Amino acid sequence: MIHDFGIVWDQRGLLMSGLANTALLSVIAAVVSLLLGSALTPAMMSRRRAVAGAARAFVDAMRCIPFLLFAYIVYYGLPSLGINFDNWSAGLAALMLYNTAYMAEILRGAWAAMPREPIEAGTAFGFSGVRLFRRIVLPGLVLSAGPVVGNQLIQIIKDSAFLTIIALPELTHAASSIQSRYYVPFAAFITAVALYWGLCLVVEGGVNVLRRLADARR
Repeated sequence: MIHDFGIVWDQRGLLMSGLANTALLSVIAAVVSLLLGSALTPAMMSRRRAVAGAARAFVDAMRCIPFLLFAYIVYYGLPSLGINFDNWSAGLAALMLYNTAYMAEILRGAWAAMPREPIEAGTAFGFSGVRLFRRIVLPGLVLSAGPVVGNQLIQIIKDSAFLTIIALPELTHAASSIQSRYYVPFAAFITAVALYWGLCLVVEGGVNVLRRLADARR
C-alpha cells in the first residue's frame, strides 16, 4: 500500500496539473454562471409572461437534464449542427450553461425572500429597472445567497469530474490515467478525493468570510 502511494507521489506532477485544470474550470464556470444567472434572474421575475416563461423554460430544462448527458450533448451532439468545440471549451461551456440555471434559481429565491424596504427606498431615491437591480437588489442577493452559492460552487467542482468522459485533463482524468498505467486504483483515487476535499475546504472558507460580511451588513 505504501508502495502504491509512492507511485502516486512520483506522478504528482500529473495530479497537480489535473488539480489546476479543475480549479481553473470551476472558478471560471462559477464566475460566468453567476454573472449570467444575475442577468437571467430579472427575466425570471419579469411581469412579461413571454420573457418570464422563456427564462423559466431554460432554467427548468437545465435543472432536469443530468450534467453527464448535457456534457455529451455539447461535445458529441453539437458538431452535428456545425458547432464544434475542443474538449476544454466544451467542458467549460457545459459547466457554465448548466450552472447558470442553478445560479439564477438561487438568486430568484433570495430575491423573493428579500425584504421590500431596501427596494422601496431605492425606488424613492430614483432608482429603477436595471439600475435598481444592479445597485440595490443584487448586492443584497449575493450576500444573503452566499452560502447557497458556495454550495453550488462545490457542486461545480464535483460536476467537473464528469468531464473525464470527454478526455479533459482534469483531476479525475489524471487519477484515472495513473491507476490505468500502474494499477494503483485505491491510492490514485483516494489521493484525488483528498485533493477535491481540499478545494471544497477553500470554498467553505470563502463562504464563511461572506457570511461574516453579510452579518456585519445586517
